[in-house]
Amino acid sequence: MIYRRRVQIYVHRHNQSISVQTAILTVSDTRTKENDISGAAIREFLEANGHHVEDYTIVDDDVYSIRNAVTGWCERSANQAIIITGGTGFSPRDVTYEAVSDLFHKEMTGFGELFRNLSYEEIGAKAMFSRAAAGSINGRAVYVLPGSENAVKLGMSKLILPSIQHFTEELNRL
Repeated sequence: MIYRRRVQIYVHRHNQSISVQTAILTVSDTRTKENDISGAAIREFLEANGHHVEDYTIVDDDVYSIRNAVTGWCERSANQAIIITGGTGFSPRDVTYEAVSDLFHKEMTGFGELFRNLSYEEIGAKAMFSRAAAGSINGRAVYVLPGSENAVKLGMSKLILPSIQHFTEELNRL
């Protein structure tokens, strides 16, 4: 007797035309909205790809300021993703990773690994000093990038824009 099993193939696709509601947070003791090249680059990437930037702010390199901004945005239903730039290195003032990683419900470890791998191709061994990260907080996609313009361009073009719609869809799937 031959048993035939019907196999259903599921192709996982996401709608790349979905506009994601985003917020941008720059962490810096020295940047202003007038000279924040990295925050401006994030906005340009998002808007050029059809995403809406609902809010943008700059806070000092301070754990509580960072957490207050992130948790405030996570309470708003309109924000689906938060992109943070700055404060990811090893200087005593770099506290973004500590501020945000404690808030993650789930951390996307592959994001940091891929970011450092791609950075290594550009800057060599110094890439290992980046503490880029991503994860989810209260159903929001949260990405943490270094503060340099080149790091933002790399992260946005190679990792965030190709995945942001999928990430937000996954977080809202029942």
